[in-house]
Amino acid sequence: MRACALLLCLFAVSGAARAAGVMPADFLAARAPGAAGLPYRIYVPTPLPAATRLPLIMFLHGSDQAGDDNEAQIDYDANGALELLDNAIDARIPVLFVAPQSPTEIWSPRQVMGVIRAVEVRWPVDRDRVYLTGLSSGASGVWATAEAYPHAFAALVPMTGATELKGLARIAQIPEWVFAAADDNDTNVVTGYGGNRAGSRPVVAALRAAGGRPCYTEYRHGPWPATHVIWPEAYDTPGLLHWLLAQRRGKPSPLPCPAAARSR
Repeated sequence: MRACALLLCLFAVSGAARAAGVMPADFLAARAPGAAGLPYRIYVPTPLPAATRLPLIMFLHGSDQAGDDNEAQIDYDANGALELLDNAIDARIPVLFVAPQSPTEIWSPRQVMGVIRAVEVRWPVDRDRVYLTGLSSGASGVWATAEAYPHAFAALVPMTGATELKGLARIAQIPEWVFAAADDNDTNVVTGYGGNRAGSRPVVAALRAAGGRPCYTEYRHGPWPATHVIWPEAYDTPGLLHWLLAQRRGKPSPLPCPAAARSR
């Protein structure tokens, strides 16, 4: 599941590049402890609100950003994910935003949790408001990590990912907002990546069959010429940040799926 080398061309054609906002220089660089600890970048609001624990948004990149330079995962505005952070700043909502970097396109749930635990030790995290989002292979990592640690997250926002249907019942009660494109040219919305694992449409159906109530946005067409790359538009969806920050760990969503979650 590639994060698409055509991204810069796509931004130029679609006008999807965001206005100037948070920049890479605004992020601190760190690494989770241990030999297998992942490098990560973190945005910490300054000044930190006194005696306040902050929501944590954890972003998992796609395969094109895999490596160990601790920079690529926030290239191209984290492929659109920094819209969430910009919108929070514009609304004067202090949040922590963390972007680890995986050495491969396959995310290790244990390593993802290692980053979260490292951040919790160092910064004031509200453990009832830890949100996990990712795109492409990062979306697959979202589902894998949530299945491995189903009691750790308040909400999930996977985009254009794929996973196995077995095991989804464990996370059916976690509020999710899933994004996909019907004509995705990389990760098929039904059959996933080359028939390996299931795409977003059957995953959402399986979550609903298990009693979950995921929100689901399926675009009829992704942006040409790389219909996989819906992320810049999806991360700027009206109401997404508000919906996300309303969620609390272990509780059903207090909000219905927004109108923007209707497939279109």
